Amino acid sequence: MIDIISGIDTDTGAAASTKKSSKAGVWVALVCLLALAAGGAYWIRSHSQQAAVASPEQQPMAVVKLADAQVLKAVSAHDLTTLLTFYADDAVSLPANEELLTSHSEIQKSWATRLIPGVDISWTPMYVEAAKSGDLAYILGSYTMTTKVAKGKATTDKGKYLAIWKKQTDGSWKVEADTWNSDQPVKGK
Repeated sequence: MIDIISGIDTDTGAAASTKKSSKAGVWVALVCLLALAAGGAYWIRSHSQQAAVASPEQQPMAVVKLADAQVLKAVSAHDLTTLLTFYADDAVSLPANEELLTSHSEIQKSWATRLIPGVDISWTPMYVEAAKSGDLAYILGSYTMTTKVAKGKATTDKGKYLAIWKKQTDGSWKVEADTWNSDQPVKGK
């Protein structure tokens, strides 16, 4: 057997095998060095790679999720002006229990009735999907709207929403169409 550290064959006399064991020790050291270099190279490659680039379908989904969060921030702050900047010029809105809204002024009037003191709206996106073309995406989720009245008990409505986003010619993403409706049964039925 060859002692790896000294390179001497321990099964035979030390003087007779020094030359042979020296070669074996060199080979063992070379193999260890190569293994160390390969492992180090692997470590460097695996730890220096940039984050994986999102596929064309995933990029719009990430952008739409971020934009949806910014819309929620504007709604939570009752900031109608900022909210409206997320709607495309030709956007339509299909709010629950209202007619189809086809202009910014109609969408503004509708939201103005909700973004008032005492009304809190929040939502949670549950699913985002993008078209393979990379220019359309939709997001759906659930919402909660709580209305606090001066006297009496606050009322809470829970429901779902859907927003269709489109990449604009300037590269920004805006809502082309949205809708929401309550999970609550219609009163009187």
